[in-house]
Amino acid sequence: MPTYPGLSSEAFRHPLDRQAEQALRSVPGFNLLARNFVKYVYERPQRVYFLGNYIKVGPRQYSTIYGIFRECLRDLDVTTEPELYISQTPTANAYALGRECPSIVINSGLLDLLNEAEIRTAIAHELGHIKCEHTVLIQMAIWAMGAAQFLGDLTLGLGNVLSSGLIFAFYEWLRKAELSADRAALLVMDDLRVVMQTMMKLSGGSHKYAHECNLDEFIRQSETYLELNRDGLNQLYKFLIYNGGQGAFLTHPFSVERLHYLREWSASAEYRQIRQGNYPRSGAEGAVDAPTTENESEIEALRRQVEELQTEIDRVRGDRESQN
Repeated sequence: MPTYPGLSSEAFRHPLDRQAEQALRSVPGFNLLARNFVKYVYERPQRVYFLGNYIKVGPRQYSTIYGIFRECLRDLDVTTEPELYISQTPTANAYALGRECPSIVINSGLLDLLNEAEIRTAIAHELGHIKCEHTVLIQMAIWAMGAAQFLGDLTLGLGNVLSSGLIFAFYEWLRKAELSADRAALLVMDDLRVVMQTMMKLSGGSHKYAHECNLDEFIRQSETYLELNRDGLNQLYKFLIYNGGQGAFLTHPFSVERLHYLREWSASAEYRQIRQGNYPRSGAEGAVDAPTTENESEIEALRRQVEELQTEIDRVRGDRESQN
């Protein structure tokens, strides 16, 4: 497998990911909120939950998976080792969260569905999120969406933010961030077909009937979809489906779209240059900047507001549960 010493996330970050993040940053007060509130509200309880309920992977626990994980860390030059957990969950999925102590969770359903090369692809994808520092914004999105769900009219100065188009912007960014993580997986695997095979299996794969799945047919399905997508009405349908038209917002792009974007990048000069060792090196990067001393008073005030808001959310949740 290729390795990329000193690799910067800017080497592979998708331009649509950058654009969607800029849209998020354009909301007044968003940068301050994103930089500081996660560590007070979400990250520590999440780690307690992971340690309490999942299996923590290491040299003597899921040693094969840990070996794959360590190799992916080396290949993408991820210098701080995240914690890796296995969840007893049948849905084939994995996700990355956390900034101070980043973690990756792999569902047992994914391990049962994929072979080792495909598991490597999934791990590299999640490490791509961590490398790009997507995880703090992912947690911000999860919290904001949960808050909007439990409180229709938020106070403390945050209600206007969450009731605006920010929720749409969050989901749009979540979908575009996947394109960057897909590129990280391709860099690690250096095999487009393996990455596409993984996407196909996660779309509708079956362990029992895996031998009846045909990647070339899935690629043709992607091309058929792109033809349909040229129609304006179909684009409207796609927008509605992405943004709650079927009862829920979608956090990932359609698999066939991801396939298209990745095939396009694999044939690009940019990808060839990275493989040859010509790429931006690590420096000041990431989705959310570190706080500066000049706004410490604002940070403290925001911390108090977020704590008060979380208390109100917990109160409303408790009231609703007691009524059921």
